[in-house]
Formats: sequence, structure tokens, C-alpha cells
Amino acid sequence: MKRSKSLKLALMSASVLTVAACDNPEEVAIFESLEQCINQAGFEREYCEASMQTAQKEHIRVAPKYVTVEDCEADFGAEKCETAPQTTQNGGSVFMPLMMGYMMGSMLANNSRVATQPLYRSKDNPANFRTGDNRKVAGKTGISKVPASVTKPASTKTRTIRRNGFGATASRSAGRTRSSGG
Repeated sequence: MKRSKSLKLALMSASVLTVAACDNPEEVAIFESLEQCINQAGFEREYCEASMQTAQKEHIRVAPKYVTVEDCEADFGAEKCETAPQTTQNGGSVFMPLMMGYMMGSMLANNSRVATQPLYRSKDNPANFRTGDNRKVAGKTGISKVPASVTKPASTKTRTIRRNGFGATASRSAGRTRSSGG
């Protein structure tokens, strides 16, 4: 076999192994409230409080943002949205879903590689928690194993204000997203 072909084959094999290794399940803790975390065996109040505060700060940064409350409620349900601290370029209100829970590294696994982040429940699939960038996490609270890819913080490369687009409407409205200038 020629040298270039064997090199390409070796690089492709290494890439496949790298991708597979990156999505090994990670042990995480998922909670809907601070009390749930505190009552979970092996978790200390201070760790739970710090993680909840981190998730609340991240919520403002990574939650999907919408131009109208109706657009937000179309994806998350009636009375499941709030006014975001940001405004549109014209000074109008921006809306985001309520934080329905948070995910953090499991103290039991001594896992500090997992980013603490807010979780949401879409109207189309309320049984499962989702990240701010719409990655499915899990359907239950407590200790869970999830793909490593969902434990990374939501991307902030392009912040957008959506016109629908989190739940089932995402594929129908992908071309209607507006930039918020951030």
C-alpha cells in the first residue's frame, strides 16, 4: 500500500476513535430544585448552592431568546417563559423559557469536567430535560449517565433571538432567525 493511503487510513482511524472517546457517558446530577440537590445522598449544601447559582447565571447567557412571548410559549408552553434581561436592537423586550432544572457534575464521581448548566423542558417533549442549545439530557432527576457531548456548556458563538425554533418548529423556522448583535 502506498504511504499516503496508509497515512490517510491511520488518520481516519484515529479520528473515529477520538470521536467515540469524546462521547463516553458522563455521570451527572440533575435537579429541579436546590432542595432536591441538598436531599441527594452524598451532596453538600454548599456545593448544591454554588451549582444552582452558576446555573442561574448561565441561564441568562444560554437560554433561547425570542422576539415575542407567544413564540417562546409555542416552544415551551403557556406561562413557561419570562422576560430576558436583554433587549432587542430597537429596545424591545426579549423572552426566554423558565429554567426547569440544572445539571452538574456528580460529587459521587468526583467529576469536575462537567459544566454546570441550566436545563429546560420543551412543550413538544416535556418528559426530557434539554440544554440551552437543545441537546437532550435525560428524563429524570438524580444521578444519571449522559453522553459527554451534552455536558459541555452551550455554545455562544452566535447568540440569536429566535422566532420559534426550539421544539418541533425548529426545522420549519431555521431561516427566520435574527441576530441580536452579540
